[in-house]
Amino acid sequence: MLHAYQKRWFEDKSRFKAGMFARQTGKTFTTTLEVVDDCFEAEAKGKKARWVILSRGERQAKEAMEEGVKRHCQAYNIAIKSIETEWKGEASYKALEVVFPNGSRITALPANPDTARGFSANVFLDEFAFHADSRKIWAALFPVISAGHKLRVVSTPNGKGNKFYDLMTGEDKLWYRQTTDIYQAVADGLPRDIEELRMGLNDPDAWAQEYELKWLDEASAWLSFDLINNVEADKAGLPELYQDGVCYIGNDIGRRHDLWVAWVWEKVGDVFWTREIRTLKRASFAEQDAVMDELMTRYRVVRLCMDQTGMGEKPVEDATRRYGSSRVEGVLFTSASKQLMATIGKQQFEDRRVRIPMGDTELRTDLHKLKKVTTPTGGVRFEAESDSSGHADRAWAGFLGLYGASNGQTFYAYHPVTAKEIKDLPRPVRCTGGFKRMLGAM
Repeated sequence: MLHAYQKRWFEDKSRFKAGMFARQTGKTFTTTLEVVDDCFEAEAKGKKARWVILSRGERQAKEAMEEGVKRHCQAYNIAIKSIETEWKGEASYKALEVVFPNGSRITALPANPDTARGFSANVFLDEFAFHADSRKIWAALFPVISAGHKLRVVSTPNGKGNKFYDLMTGEDKLWYRQTTDIYQAVADGLPRDIEELRMGLNDPDAWAQEYELKWLDEASAWLSFDLINNVEADKAGLPELYQDGVCYIGNDIGRRHDLWVAWVWEKVGDVFWTREIRTLKRASFAEQDAVMDELMTRYRVVRLCMDQTGMGEKPVEDATRRYGSSRVEGVLFTSASKQLMATIGKQQFEDRRVRIPMGDTELRTDLHKLKKVTTPTGGVRFEAESDSSGHADRAWAGFLGLYGASNGQTFYAYHPVTAKEIKDLPRPVRCTGGFKRMLGAM
């Protein structure tokens, strides 16, 4: 059963529709219902309908197909055929497709300028504000749908630097525009406890953007949402995809109020892929050491850069003793060092030489909250509001790792060590050993 705001969106038959909805209010579910209904209507008339769903990544495309399209087809009691193919353009992508009895089709795949121009069909742009290269996608897409096809665009806000912002703030009469924040959704029947959600999120900026649908000013943000969008990847942040390449770890150290974060970057060609981001809060130094030992043995780490400021003095000293001074560098957080690290990190984002996990709200917020502020004397400082998710701790851990990679690398020979070999090692050795045994610098 649809809530009132969903019915308004579903029942409007305008050719061009743009909707801005609060997170988790069913925008994808409702729009895929409209897509299936359009195909059902065409089938009943002996015609064929063609729809393409462009999502921000392969995982999101699969969710739209599995949790939206197929569920609605089942409710309509339509016998469909499911197909998974490989869409080939400048790059290859998995394309999920359902085919109706009379030939109507719905295809879901990741959005980019190449896929946007690859079809002549009605189009549903899902979470469009988060698509990398949204303006290029739009330029490639609009000529494709100009021959009478329908266009549906939905998203939550994601700053002002994308095409979705232009669409939702436009004043032309061509588009049907609908905005449903969390307050309207609940008033229309969505069963949510607003105060519980707000307190659980505990982040005023994220609440304003994702639930109240406010356009946040990005003028002072060091990393804009557009920069963050452009480097998100489905396959980032998955340790099982480690390719046994050289790695760099950045470690921001916190214990009581801020997070302890270790960010593992693997260099693949000229791109740094996030393999793992480990966070701890209120963990003992022994727990922090154990996690770092695990990461240093799992990956081929050639450089570990650690926040040496304040309580970081002892962890850096201990890490240097365990892993060697040639692999560990302590970094004191001064205005100069922070500007250097932030500049190196931003350059890598701008050049798209990094890949970060897709759709990680806490990570996106942490990266975006870092702001560059000019002091009255003309100096520069970086600051971020401290909240339950830390003090831009993930951002600084990421920048520390990229800073370490910028200083060149030392190569180590190593060979795999089995679990049995580890178990048989004497305890003093085993605490610093692991899956890979370092044999020394070559």
